Parts: sequence; C-alpha cells; structure tokens
Amino acid sequence: MRWSSALIPTLKETPADAVAPSHVLLLRAGMIRQLGAGAYTYLPLGLRVLRKAEALIREEMDAAGAFELLMPALQPVELWKESGRFETFGDLLMKLTISGGHHMALGPTHEEVITDLVRDLISSYKQLPITLYQIQTKFRDEPRPRFGILRTREFLMKDAYSFDADVDQLNGSYDAMFEAYCRIFDRCGLPYVVVEAESGPIGGDASHEFMVPCSTGEDKVIQCVACGYAANQEKAEVGESPEAAPPARSADAPAFEAVRTPGQKTIRDVCNFLKVDEKTSGKLLVYLADGKPVAVLLRGDHEANEGKVRRAFGAATLAPADPDAILKATGAPIGFLGPVDIKIPMIVDKAVAAMETVVVGGNEVDVHITGVVPGRDFKLDRTADIRNADEGDPCPRCGAAMVVKAGLEIGHVFKLGTKYSKAMGATYLDEKGTEIPVIMGCYGIGVNRIVAAAVEAGHDANGIIWPLNLAPYQVAVVPLQVKPGPVMEAAEAIEKKLAEAGYDVILDDRDQRPGFKFKDVDLIGFPLRVVVGERGLKEGQIEIKWRHEAEAQTVPLATAADSILAELKAAEEKLHNACLVNRSKRQAAKSS
Repeated sequence: MRWSSALIPTLKETPADAVAPSHVLLLRAGMIRQLGAGAYTYLPLGLRVLRKAEALIREEMDAAGAFELLMPALQPVELWKESGRFETFGDLLMKLTISGGHHMALGPTHEEVITDLVRDLISSYKQLPITLYQIQTKFRDEPRPRFGILRTREFLMKDAYSFDADVDQLNGSYDAMFEAYCRIFDRCGLPYVVVEAESGPIGGDASHEFMVPCSTGEDKVIQCVACGYAANQEKAEVGESPEAAPPARSADAPAFEAVRTPGQKTIRDVCNFLKVDEKTSGKLLVYLADGKPVAVLLRGDHEANEGKVRRAFGAATLAPADPDAILKATGAPIGFLGPVDIKIPMIVDKAVAAMETVVVGGNEVDVHITGVVPGRDFKLDRTADIRNADEGDPCPRCGAAMVVKAGLEIGHVFKLGTKYSKAMGATYLDEKGTEIPVIMGCYGIGVNRIVAAAVEAGHDANGIIWPLNLAPYQVAVVPLQVKPGPVMEAAEAIEKKLAEAGYDVILDDRDQRPGFKFKDVDLIGFPLRVVVGERGLKEGQIEIKWRHEAEAQTVPLATAADSILAELKAAEEKLHNACLVNRSKRQAAKSS
C-alpha cells in the first residue's frame, strides 16, 4: 500500500469536542469521522482495525464450535411484546412504522429473534446443544452518546446464543464461550479483567463481564489484589469486617431524642446542621418490589445497590417509589423517613446493624432523631449486604481491602436459563417425548469497543500504540527520499518481501520531511517503523523501531528484510506464549 494514494486524513490538533483518548486519537489518526450524534464513519484505516477484530472473533468462535448466521436488524415489535421486554427496554428501543402501518424496531440485541428462529427449527433433544452467533449492526436510542465510538446509537456487535437441553449442557456451552472470549481478548493484546456481573435488562442469573481498566471507563471494577476477586460495582459483595457484628449494647443506653432540623432534607445538610459525621447517620429508602412498598436502611455515606436489594426481597422487579407512594405507605414525607415504627417490610444493611447509635429521619417534616439504637429502637430481624462496595471495603473471599478502578466493558456472558424460551414457547422433546423449554445462554462482544479499548489501553503523548494483531498495517516502511533511486528501490524491496511473508505493510512515499512522516507514523501507531535513507545505505544499514520502545536500532541492509521478519515473528511468538500462559492460569484456577 502506498501512503500517497490512501485516504488517511490525519489531524494535528485535538478536536474540540473529543475528551476520551480513543476518541481524540482515532479522529486525529484519520480512522473515524463523525456523521451525527452517536454515528460514525469508519475510514479505511479504522475499518481495517475493525475487520481484524472481527476476524479474530470469528476464528475463536468457530474453533469453539459455534455456527455463524446473520439475523435482520429490523425486528417486529410483536416479538418484543411476546418476550415482555417491549416495556422494560423502554426508550432505548428504536421504534419505527413502515408501510402498511406495521410497527418495527431496530434491534439493540437479538434474543427475541434467535428464540423465534430456534422454536421453529429445533424440536428434539437430538439437535442440542447448539451455539449460534452473528456479527451485526445494532441500534440503541442512547440519550447521551459520547466518548466517540465507546457510546453510540449505532454499533457493531458479536452476539452468540447457546441452546441446551439441561443445566450440564448449559454449563459446558458457557465454559466454551468463556474460554473463547479469553482467547479473543488475549490475541487482541488487551489487558482485560474478568469480573462477576449483574445480568441487567437482558435477564438471567450467572453472568461475567470482560473489562479493560482505563481512566475513561464508565463502569467501576472492584478488585482484591490479594486473592484476585473481581466484580463490577453492581455485583460486588462486601465481606465481613471486625465492625460487622452488632456491638454489645448497654441496656440502659439513653433514649433517642427528636431534634428539629428545619429545611434540612439531604444527608449532608442534616449532618452539617447537627455537626455529626455522615458515617454516623442512616438513610431510609423506599422501593416498589413487584409493586409492593418495601424499605432499606443504609449508612448515610453509602449507596444502595438495587440488584442486591431486589434479590434480598426476592423480587422480580424493583423501582424507586415516588413521593406519593412513599407518603401513602409510610405516613411520612420524603426527606424525613426513618426506621422507628416503620409500617412496611424493611431490610437493614449490615453496616447500620453494626452501629451503636445512628441519626435517622423522624418520620415528620423538619424532624430527625439522634441516639437511635439499632435492635432496640428498630428491629434487626432482616439484615443483608445491600449497598455498593467501595474502596477499602473487605473482600468477600479473603477479607483484604479492595480497590476500585474505572473499567470499560468489552464483553459480557450470561446464563439466561429459560427466561425467553418459556415466554416465547421455544421447547424440545426429550427422550420420553416430554416437551421441555430450551435452556439458553447469551454472549456478547462490542466489536467497536475492542478498537476503542485497544487505544485507551495503548497510547502515549505521540499517539496510538496498536497491538500487533489489530494494527491497520503492522509495518510502516519510510523512505527518506522518494524520488526514483537506491533509497526507494531498497524500501520497495523490503516492502515486497514482508508482504510476501503475509504481513500488512504501508510504504510512506509522500514527499515530506522525515519529522513530518515520523509524527504521522507514531500518531497512527503502526507497530514497527522501518526507515531507509541515503546515509544509512552508504553505511550499509537501515533503522527499525518498535512503536512501544523508546530507542531505534540498526540492522545490516543486506539482511534487513530477514532481520525485520525475525523481529515480527519474535513478537508473534511472545504474544502466543502469553496466551498459553494465561490459558494455563485459567485452567489452574478452575481446577482449584
């Protein structure tokens, strides 16, 4: 490929509306161009990276025994109503009306479509297990598209669905996809972490996310560096601490006292007014669990984890109660709610149960109560971990202090069970002729996010540092004199030999200053730069430099192509060995 004939519109300045490193650098490197909010064109270099990610995904999905198909992006809304997700997915679902008055949706995901397909095609246990996948454009009416291709309204996704006869088969399918995902991200050269996760609006029970730690990640990853436990904040548990057990409380502790707190509604306002630490206060939140009002009591400086709350109450759905529902259920106004004489079911967070006294709402306007004793002034018959884990909290496995990092989700795997098959009638006949719902799994990878995550994890002040397997071109050959002559002849000879060996090579034949060319090469992030100049030819040498290394090296001109090939093969071997090591670690962890 000749640079002079390619479409590579690099930018010297940072676009004004770009903040995330991947957004800035993909724009500046001439890889993407915005069409509108949440919609991007992939220019030739960016598309090459996207296609390389797709190719790695296909190789590993095929190797794991999955079969590729392609389903329509345009979906009948009746399928969404049949599954029960038409309402729960809400405004994220892009809806439209086509000729004839038919209501359709642009698919954000394909659980309904694949279940509809399988209920028509699968009828016997002899056809199970099977895993089907596609790489398809998806659509979500994202209210706040941002960070370039990280959060868009149109995106490319690999989604796979497994169909099994029983739980053992599901576990086998899940494990195969889990391992395939690890190999995909290993081969992409991404520094990912596997975390326990909530299933979210997809539904299901067991779930894991694949996250790349980075400063612009929109999720919080809770990790224990001592034992390796990791979960996203929606799922992370809080381990037991020395303060977790309720203290021995004196039977003659002073009675609580009602204090006037006019106009003080928030925890911070109340604590400032009373001159107490937020850690000594409690806040009572009211939810509707399956439509019925319930309450949770947390420490004032903690945040409720709605997934934990929902599970603690054994509810299928959970939503914050509005002020009218709160007043009707508790008789108290929002902002002054408290646990004393509570009239609805309540669960107390373990951190509150461990407090000697707590400041809480007084269940009437402008009143709070101090000196409230948990267990004496309100019941502790239902306590649970119902809050978000945070920095310094004890690990649920080993008790060590956990850390919090920002993370970018690139993949997610779920054990869906029979959520969709029961709702949509996808069944099979077992050996006895009994009709049984198919058990499903769901496995997604954001292909665009692989591209963005690689940049988030691999860049410096000069530009992108692509992993070898994702780079648009693996080698940039830079002749310093582009007129016909020995320099171009040597450069073209090297380019030809590398290309014949199967590597992607771009030759920078632009008539520009060396510094100008080098800056573009570094900005785009080609892994290996080969420089051919008159002085080097006279000395019988050329220069090569890896993008991730600070210093260049020289190799003899006579064996330059062979030396470069040896460097590339060594880099591939290093990555291959790292993948094998990671796989061995996973197998060891599983067996232990």
